Amino acid sequence: MTPEEVAFTNAFNANRPTLALFAKCATKDELHIIRDTFFLGMASQICPREYETLRTSIIIDPSAFNSIASSLNTPRGLESMITAARASEYWQTLINALHLAADTVGSDLDSIWLTLERGRLEWLRSLNSAHPLKVILKDALKADDKRTEKDEVDAKMIWMYALTLSIPTLSEVSKRWSQVVQMEHVMNPLQNYNVDLWDCRKDEWRSLDLGVQEAAQRGGSSVDDAWNA
Repeated sequence: MTPEEVAFTNAFNANRPTLALFAKCATKDELHIIRDTFFLGMASQICPREYETLRTSIIIDPSAFNSIASSLNTPRGLESMITAARASEYWQTLINALHLAADTVGSDLDSIWLTLERGRLEWLRSLNSAHPLKVILKDALKADDKRTEKDEVDAKMIWMYALTLSIPTLSEVSKRWSQVVQMEHVMNPLQNYNVDLWDCRKDEWRSLDLGVQEAAQRGGSSVDDAWNA
């Protein structure tokens, strides 16, 4: 590896914890705050001159400095810092320098980030879409004093199917499963639900299960965590 590649790799690894915060985001705006925090952290190591110029511009700007200072150690601290950085006349210069350095070592930072962002937004959309059904299923389980572990598995399967309805890459998998269980209305799996047909040992279910698990991973989560949330 060249010295530039070593330096870039070290900076990337040092900022992985920031990148991982994408999994905590609930909106696109929150994702972009994490993206720019990651870029800022990378630039502090890869483009120190541009970073220092930006940092100084924020310090000498009373409005930006006061906004950051007043939000330190609060939930809005990171947002305030990134808002001030973006507002600086030196922000784009820093971003350009960082991308130039990334290009030099053959790294596409935008592509790396977009993969995370798209995965997270897709997962959030599917969770939001399936949430009303999840509430119904959870309430039914809670109200059933005689519920069994199988009842929990059955409910979770219905919810997982509902998740696939908002994941474009799983449209065919979802369609096959709806046919296997003889679903009358694909958007309403509870209508004329036949528990005997919902057998997780079937090959069609394994494909659906794997697809949902992979979608959860792309979104920085897991199916179990989402179901238990």
